[in-house]
Amino acid sequence: MQTQFAFFASIAFSLIAWGMVAARYIWPELRLRPRAEALRPLLILHSFRFVGLAFLVPGVVSPDLPSAFAHPAAYGDLIAAILALLSLVSLPSAAGVAIAWIFSLWGSVDLFNAFYQANHAGLMAGQLGATYFIPTFIVPLLLITHGLGFRILLQHQNVSAVQQSRHLA
Repeated sequence: MQTQFAFFASIAFSLIAWGMVAARYIWPELRLRPRAEALRPLLILHSFRFVGLAFLVPGVVSPDLPSAFAHPAAYGDLIAAILALLSLVSLPSAAGVAIAWIFSLWGSVDLFNAFYQANHAGLMAGQLGATYFIPTFIVPLLLITHGLGFRILLQHQNVSAVQQSRHLA
């Protein structure tokens, strides 16, 4: 029980710390940039989600790691990384923005699904082995940056609509 508490406390503290970093350093730098330029650093970060494939590597994780968690988490992250890269190479076109929306939706749902699958499969923190840092350090950062990405996508969409309506008037 103490191990599981430490695991969840690590995730909670990481969310708080990354939230403070995002509020103090990341968001002030991104909020005034054009949409494509604001999304690029976030998409570059998420292009490293292939690291989730480590959930499938014997010796890195416990042989007891539930495959009901490992497979969806690993392949969901791989798809998120591919979508982030596709969006990066397509920005600032409309297709790049559309892919950024798809990536943001997929990537967010994938992270929440991984938490659900871990809980449903009865995952114990020790089964993660060397990948313990993924849910305790990386996932909170990814969740925070997904929130920033949605904010950028929505904010810049609204700003563009206001600017277009002024231009048409």
